[in-house]
Amino acid sequence: MSEKLAPEKRHSFIHNGLSFFPLFLHLDVLLFGVCDFKVYFFVVIFFFFSGEKVFEWDQTLEEVNIYINLPPNVHFKQFYCKIQSKHIEVGIKGNPPYLNHDLFSPVKTDSSFWTLEDDIMHITLQKRDKGQTWSSPILGQGQLDPHSTDLEQKRLMLQRFQEENPGFDFSQAQFTGSCPDPRTFMGGIRSD
Repeated sequence: MSEKLAPEKRHSFIHNGLSFFPLFLHLDVLLFGVCDFKVYFFVVIFFFFSGEKVFEWDQTLEEVNIYINLPPNVHFKQFYCKIQSKHIEVGIKGNPPYLNHDLFSPVKTDSSFWTLEDDIMHITLQKRDKGQTWSSPILGQGQLDPHSTDLEQKRLMLQRFQEENPGFDFSQAQFTGSCPDPRTFMGGIRSD
């Protein structure tokens, strides 16, 4: 399993929607990628519902991680998360769901899960298609712009190279022009 991004490097998204629980979720995501000038870019995009942050997210070759700041004074047993192949629902029992959206792409439900720790709900979605670059966890909302998606694809491609060639150091590697798809480049990702 690849390392997750540090909190300051997660992705953030902005959305002009409505919120059922304005204090429930926070999004403060930062995108990490390599540019053509050997400079690291940290792109910040915020995803809000009615001015409140919704969640943070990052991705590796194999999974998408969503981090939700939980509201105070709600017992941890009141929270729920339903993960389906193409849909996610998150909320507090007895209330309308806070998130009730289709996912960007299908996930493996048997290896996707959620945990609560330190007032944060961490949802790990196992990608059905390893190496696929997600432009957002939620279908049609908070999409990364094409440049940010390209930077994310480059980061995942370098992650793939490192995974397939553990004796090599790709930390200074760069791509010029657009990056190939990490999922299909040179015959695709090797299966374990």
